[in-house]
Amino acid sequence: MSRGPATIRLDRLDLVLLTRECIEALLAGRREEAARFVGVPIPAWWPDDDAEWLLRLRLEQVTADETAGEWLVRGVVLRDRRELVGHAGFHGPPGVSGLAKPDAVEVGYTIFPEYRGRGLATEAAVGLIRWARDERGINAFIASVSPGNDASLAIVRKLGFEHVGEQWDERDGLELVFETTAAAL
Repeated sequence: MSRGPATIRLDRLDLVLLTRECIEALLAGRREEAARFVGVPIPAWWPDDDAEWLLRLRLEQVTADETAGEWLVRGVVLRDRRELVGHAGFHGPPGVSGLAKPDAVEVGYTIFPEYRGRGLATEAAVGLIRWARDERGINAFIASVSPGNDASLAIVRKLGFEHVGEQWDERDGLELVFETTAAAL
């Protein structure tokens, strides 16, 4: 599955690690430089406001702890078209999640609107979970989803996540919290 520490290779996707340098280039508007890190062109409109906020947060995390980088954010690249179609990753290393469980990681994903409905978010989430299980020995996974995000709710249910509670996110508002184990996949 993996092609190296920076890329998780899946059936249709490559999950390419966005390094600190890549994130800095994206936030500074240096698309060509960022594209060299990712290996594909960066859409002219990305990062949008939501992604910029996320990238700033991830840059703060990796600046505070360089070892956190592999957990944070990856470009979702559709391999056959060599296109960036989204981003995915964990909220941080084990213990950084809505439930703050020391042995769990929280998965997150965004697929750009024109690529949704093709199973790409599901493939990315499964790939991340299997990478964390196989490469880092993690077996507990969390996902937090807005109650109105029907597509993401369908994904977590399809992947065997069980609803365990709710939380309030200062940016996103009410979120439903789900848990699963790697054994569910």
